[in-house]
Amino acid sequence: MGVYRLNHAVLYVRDVARSVEFYGATLGFRPIAGMEALKGAAFLKAPESTNDHDLGLFEIGSAAADSPAGRGSVGLYHLAWEVDTLAELERIGQALAERGALVGATDHATTKALYGKDPDGLEFEVCWLVPAALLTPDIVEGRSRLAPLDLAKEKESFGADTRGGVGISVPA
Repeated sequence: MGVYRLNHAVLYVRDVARSVEFYGATLGFRPIAGMEALKGAAFLKAPESTNDHDLGLFEIGSAAADSPAGRGSVGLYHLAWEVDTLAELERIGQALAERGALVGATDHATTKALYGKDPDGLEFEVCWLVPAALLTPDIVEGRSRLAPLDLAKEKESFGADTRGGVGISVPA
């Protein structure tokens, strides 16, 4: 049996309440019902998710050091969450920018991606995938090249409300 999909991620954070607020305000994650009484932990669910939870947060306190991953040790670089439309990607980009948490925007040809950092400096990606029916040879060949993301151009090309990932990560 092969891996089917990522069910959830778990992060160690300095302050659970601060992280719950951040992931709620920027990505729409909400605490799952019945778990509010846990001390120093939270389990969050993404909008429209069918998972029990998508993100677990465990508080380790304000004295915790930053993660050295990628700067001097191996470790996870980032997680990527997929959104349905370019309009939603744009909305999240605005929310991240308002909080000073937007750290990058890249056109990977087949994927349009924003990069953010949470209050603990942990990086994540939010992306929209070009639907299979709209992939052209030029787009597929371009995925090894990185370019700055121009969301206005992408919305004009694909439509702001076109459902992404269809035939790729979402069944056709």
